[in-house]
Amino acid sequence: MRFFAPPADLGPCFTTFYRLEVDLPEGEILEDWLQPEWANLRFFAHNPPTAEFRDGPRVEGVRFQATGPTSCPTHFLLGRTRMWGVGLFPLGWARYVGVDAAQNTNIIVDGEASPVFDRFAPLCHTLCDPDGTDEKQFAALADFFRSNVLPARDDERIQTIHEVMVDPLLLQVDDFARRCGLSKRTLERVCAKHFGFSPRLLLRRQRLMRTLGAFMLAPEASWSQVIDRHYHDQSHFVHEFHAFMGCTPSEYAAKPHPVLSAFMAERARVWGSPAQTLDKPK
Repeated sequence: MRFFAPPADLGPCFTTFYRLEVDLPEGEILEDWLQPEWANLRFFAHNPPTAEFRDGPRVEGVRFQATGPTSCPTHFLLGRTRMWGVGLFPLGWARYVGVDAAQNTNIIVDGEASPVFDRFAPLCHTLCDPDGTDEKQFAALADFFRSNVLPARDDERIQTIHEVMVDPLLLQVDDFARRCGLSKRTLERVCAKHFGFSPRLLLRRQRLMRTLGAFMLAPEASWSQVIDRHYHDQSHFVHEFHAFMGCTPSEYAAKPHPVLSAFMAERARVWGSPAQTLDKPK
């Protein structure tokens, strides 16, 4: 895997651009579960994976997979392939997708056939080329996004909300609104439109992802050693974990994570953060 910092003028909109290559014997398949994340665009040069949400949509054989913001895991089966990924911060959603994020959460679609994501389909020509070089494809990403910005009205509010939201000391929605300088009603509106979820759910998701990130970086540790400080007790954590992940912490730990374990460790080493939901806004 290789991570690319977006150019400075694009940085506030994207978590990172990254290229992932999976080299497996022909026919061998890896299974894993993506954790809750911001919206993502993924382009496959060949052998695209099968991906699905629990009790939700499924895509298979699609070279451009797009997801909205998520609050649940994405199950996927992945063989030998080469992929480019683009993670969209909430500001990136506002500037490049421009529709109500709350209406597009926990979805996975064929990006080329989706009225929400088909504006990114021209990237397939370059990013799905198995012979393209990293440098050429990264340049194509930068050029595309510089040329396709939508007008956005809430830029300053989005950045302020995002900056406050990732503070690990933040616990209450009242404090969230106060620190953003917004009424709770305005905070609810802006979060739904650009972040996809209510302020309360966003804080719950942050708490879960801080714990999951710590666990994935220290697989030998017990959950009690990495549990976030804002959980009241172990039962509270287990209840919240099941609400988001659809299984208990022990069941999750027992599942294979051949892709996420390697990806999150390398992301933390190179990028300083194991998951895009934990990235600070730029």
